[in-house]
Amino acid sequence: MNPRNPQVSIQTELGEIVLELFSAQAPRTVANFLRYVDEHRYRGATFYRTVRMDNQAQSPIKIEVIQGGLGMGEHPAKLPPITLETTAQTGLRHQNGTVSMARLEPNSAQSEFFICIGDQPELDHGGRRNPDGLGFAAFGRVVRGMEVVHRIHQRPAGGETPPVQGQWLLEPVRIFSVNRV
Repeated sequence: MNPRNPQVSIQTELGEIVLELFSAQAPRTVANFLRYVDEHRYRGATFYRTVRMDNQAQSPIKIEVIQGGLGMGEHPAKLPPITLETTAQTGLRHQNGTVSMARLEPNSAQSEFFICIGDQPELDHGGRRNPDGLGFAAFGRVVRGMEVVHRIHQRPAGGETPPVQGQWLLEPVRIFSVNRV
């Protein structure tokens, strides 16, 4: 842990997750995330998605993550999308505990983030999880609370809402606060 890197505490109903953010490597992505934090835009946010080996039958490229934020739809607290900082640009990798921005298209990340369970190289630049091959914008890592991440990951999931059928938590995990440490 580098004391110069910003840290953020995510207080959930299942416990605390503390993130270390790599602002030197991923400055735009970290600035975006910290704007959500500092402006209290994550009020009412949840962890709402769990991707496990048992709930992604339609995907030929398997990953394991939990996803949270303000939700996939419109939300008044969402900011404009940011430019994608790929892992080829930042040198960061999607390893166990990495936090990264969720997106559908390049340059479309807003408020949604995910945490990797285990190493997920298919989420890096050149990986095959996203058809465009650009990967996702890793920008930090969990430094405390991976046991909370694992508890969220194992919660019951289902639902048929595309594009992530069967991955919606039946009871989303409430996020009480997201603050700098």
